[in-house]
Order: sequence, then structure tokens, then C-alpha cells
Amino acid sequence: MFVHLNVMPVLQLQPALFVFDLLIRLKPQDVSFVLKRVQIQLTCRVLSFAGCCSVFVCVSVSEVCVMSSELLVDLGDEPATAQLGQLKLATIEDQQWPPDESTLSKSETDISQQFNAGSPHLPWDHPFYDIARHQIIEVAGDDNFGRKVIVFNACRMPPQHQLDHHKLLMYLKGTLDQYVESDYTLIYFHHGLTSENKPSLGWLRDAYREFDRKYKKNIKALYIVHPTMFIKTLLILFKPIISFKFGRKINYVSYLSELEDVVKCEQLVIPARVKEYDNKLRASLKPTSQPPMSPPRSPPLPDQVFGVPLHLLRQRSPDGDPVPVVMRDTISFLSEQGLEIEGIFRRSANVTLVKDVQLRYNSGGTVDFREMEDVHLAAVILKTFLRELPEPLLTFQLYNDIVNFASVSSDNQVMAMKTLVESLPEENYASLRYLITFLAQVSANSEVNKMTNSNLAVVFGPNLLWGRDNAMSLSAIGPINNFTRTLLDQQHLVFT
Repeated sequence: MFVHLNVMPVLQLQPALFVFDLLIRLKPQDVSFVLKRVQIQLTCRVLSFAGCCSVFVCVSVSEVCVMSSELLVDLGDEPATAQLGQLKLATIEDQQWPPDESTLSKSETDISQQFNAGSPHLPWDHPFYDIARHQIIEVAGDDNFGRKVIVFNACRMPPQHQLDHHKLLMYLKGTLDQYVESDYTLIYFHHGLTSENKPSLGWLRDAYREFDRKYKKNIKALYIVHPTMFIKTLLILFKPIISFKFGRKINYVSYLSELEDVVKCEQLVIPARVKEYDNKLRASLKPTSQPPMSPPRSPPLPDQVFGVPLHLLRQRSPDGDPVPVVMRDTISFLSEQGLEIEGIFRRSANVTLVKDVQLRYNSGGTVDFREMEDVHLAAVILKTFLRELPEPLLTFQLYNDIVNFASVSSDNQVMAMKTLVESLPEENYASLRYLITFLAQVSANSEVNKMTNSNLAVVFGPNLLWGRDNAMSLSAIGPINNFTRTLLDQQHLVFT
């Protein structure tokens, strides 16, 4: 192939160098793919005292492949100062990859029967055991806007020869299939992606084909944490096939503290390597340019409702009601106007309105959801209230019993569940019963609202129970969701 080097002023050097830099970092099998797909013509502009001239250089694909093999490096340790600015995507319509010589159709495998997120640890003979054990993909409850959080950890990917990337893709789909009908957020921790564990561009192409509209429609944000020049250049290269609508969902996060605006980092299972790298980045900066650390928790307001223990809320209640006013208000409104709303509890709400409602409650004010006429706002407020309790509704004490509940024989599960629930403090028991009774009404209208007991369990399970460290791993979410589903199935027997 011929590469045209157009010698022009140096001020326009960077874009071409980025593309060339990307090419020399690719695996040999990916270079021809990129050149063929994007039809790159490298244009290198440098300052010339003699004026402008053109130089033609003949470079064979094999020579470029050799360069890519020799110069393939990991950019994970690049300083933040070397990173590109926020990616700006062109306004273009959704496009598909061009047809390939070897047509690869979407997977026709129904993995819903194979994927069992309900098991805390998949058995060794499970089809996805070799993927799940690496903990590359995690689910971390809800973000600050009531959306499910899916986490992808690049540093936990083993070397290429130890990982079946097609299986990884199927495992990711199996995880997302449980949440794609709801609004969700994807957080990608990029640090730790190296030349040894980096997937091929062909794999990225296949992933693009596999994730059709149902996966893209409800993803509200993609956060790329600790992005390097390599990944930003890669996204620029892929710009022709990324829609403007999806491009607006991509956000770069340089430091972990910046995630606090989106999700509480304490609930994420962040790998130690990522935390160490974040500290290293901070230490490399001048004191005047240090990013802010995660803000300390502000002292509670006198009438605060969110983030306050249930027994204190009961003490403040004029009539000693064990069920908090937020739960009374939201459930009362939703019982009247939300039972036939399709996807109730699956949609996020306006961030400003959510914060405004929280402030009004925390200031001792009253909230009338009937005036707002926003079912999804009330649903998000209910989930947020439960998630911000200092101790989950099902309590830390019952955590191990619930995570291991699947070991109880089916004949004894109702009695065991009844015993566990009745051991809760009075405020927790009353609030749980009030909530579950309402959710049973929601499920009774599932033909209209599409919220079956299983779907409700996926939404509410992580908001009813989490560990003392606040972190929520995929291995724990499955058992918690199963317990919640069984509780909904048997609520008429458990609460008698």
C-alpha cells in the first residue's frame, strides 16, 4: 500500500500522528482490518523551511505488521497530562459495520437458560464458570439516579490465551439481559488493559454486532475511568460507526472521586490495582492542580429523612408510625396511579427533581406527588430512600443467611423465610411488609406493567440488602434477588 505524507505546517500534526500511533500499537491481525475498514490515508504534516511538498512512501502491510508487533505497548501508565480532551463525536445516524468476507451473524444461542446469576459461585462445570471466576463483570446496585450499574474491570482480564473472548461476550450479554429493560449505567475501568489481555478489534466488531438496539436504548451513560490516549484515539477511529445519540452518553472520568457525582464509590467493588493507579495519578499532580477528594458526608439536618436509621425516624414521627413517611407517600401515590404504568421502577427520573424532593423531605417539608404527576419520580424516590438507609431494610445481621438461602430445601423455605423476617426489628418488619404487600399489587398487574415478581426482585433486591462494606458483587446479587423473588411469591404465607 502507499502512504501519502503531505508535508504541511506542524500545527496540524496531531490528528495524523494519533492514527499512525494507533496503527503501530495494533496486533498484526488487526492492522489490515483497520486499513481495509476505515481506508486510512495517513497525512503527516510537519514544518518545512522549503515550503510545501509531497512525499510518497511505500509501506507494505507486512512491514506495518512487524512494527505493530515490535511496538505494541500498554498506555495504562500515561500521565493525565498526555491524555486527549473529551471525545467529540460527529452528528451522524446509526450505521452498521460494512459486510465482511466471512459473514458473522448475531449469536442464535439462547443463553438465558445457561446463564444463572442466581448462584453465588458457579459450579466448575457451568458453561460460564471460567469467565465468572475472574470477576471481570460486576453489578453494583443503583446509581444516584436510580439506574442499575454494570461494571467492567479491564485489569481482571487474563492473558488472551487464557480467556475465551466469545464466551466473555456471551457472559456480558447474559448479565445485561437481566437489566436492559431498565435504565442502566455502564462503568468501564480501563486501567490494566495491556498488550497481553487486550481483545482484538475483530472482537470489538463482533460485540458491536451482538449488542443491538435493546442493549443501547436504555443505557443512559458509559463512564470510561482512567482513559488513555490509546482508547481515546480508538474511539476517534471508530467515530464513523458510533451514532451521535450514543456518543453523547460517553463520559471520560480521570479520577475516582469524579464518580461520586454518579454513584457512591463505596458500593463499587473497585479493584485494588485501579485504586493504586488513581492514587499514583493524584500524587503526580502539583498540589494546586490536585482533583478534589470524595467530599465528606455532611452532618444530618435536624429533620433529615434520607440516610437516617428507621428507629430514629419512628421516634420523630408524631404518631410513632414504624413505616417512614417517604414510603407512605410514594407507595400511596404509586398504588393509585402507577400500577398500570409499563416499566414502573425501570425508568430513571429527572435528576434536579429527585434532589429537590430529597431536600424538601430533609428540610421537614411535605411532598405531594399528585401535584407533580410523575410516577417515575415517586418510584425513584422510593428506591433511593431504601438504598440510602444506613443499614439495609433486611439488616446486616441477616446478610449471610439470605445469601446462602438457596441451600435451604424447597420444602422448608417458607418457614425459614418467615423465621428470618420475623427476627427483624419492628420498624424493619413493618416497612418490609408494607413494601412487599404493595409490590404484590404491582405484580398482579404484570400483564399491563410488565413487572413480574422476577423483574421486581431484580429492581428491589439490591435495595433491600447489601454487605457492611456497601460493595455489591455479582455473586451476591443473584442470591439476594432470588430471595426477594421467593419473598414476593410467598408473601401471603410469610406475613401471616
